[in-house]
Amino acid sequence: MVGAVVLTLLLYLFAGLVGGAIPAGGQAPPAQGIRIYVEDNGIHTGIVLPKHAAGMGFDDLVRAGDLADPRYTGHGWLSIGWGDRAFYLGTPSWADVRPATIAAAAIGSDAVVMHVGHLPEPVGEPGVYPVMLTPDQYRRLVAAIRASFAARTDPVHGYGPSDAFYVARGRYSAVETCNSWTGRMLRAAGVPMGRWTPFPVTVTAWL
Repeated sequence: MVGAVVLTLLLYLFAGLVGGAIPAGGQAPPAQGIRIYVEDNGIHTGIVLPKHAAGMGFDDLVRAGDLADPRYTGHGWLSIGWGDRAFYLGTPSWADVRPATIAAAAIGSDAVVMHVGHLPEPVGEPGVYPVMLTPDQYRRLVAAIRASFAARTDPVHGYGPSDAFYVARGRYSAVETCNSWTGRMLRAAGVPMGRWTPFPVTVTAWL
């Protein structure tokens, strides 16, 4: 039994690394444009982008009253990720990971959330990768991210005073992870990316 589980995990790891290495197209980054970032905390990846650029924004979806401390909405950037509600809320760091949480998320869940944080531009921060987009790419990225939000409901306060969780669309599973979502959003924008990006490294290796 243990051997079968280990083999399954190894096959999943191998398949994920292969899927992340297969290119899915995209265009070379422009020399000038709109800078965004991809962040990686070792478990979850997310996209950091300016609150307003190229005529696009999130003001109707993300509001000051959603935060434990509304003053943080004074920051000009948003960190946005997607994932399983129980896994996201329960694993802010590796120290919080539990086998039961991983197993439940891998089986699949329709209870998915958007994790949104308000922050200053993360220039030089560890685990943060800059990506340059054209205005058209940026608009495509924002449109794809906005489509991941479900109809607005009361948000849940996040890990601290500057972030919150919102109900999202989709289904989380071992195939569609938070990192798969990040890769899918970047592909929608035309950023060179792998075809399937279930792990953080399968996203960041392209950046």
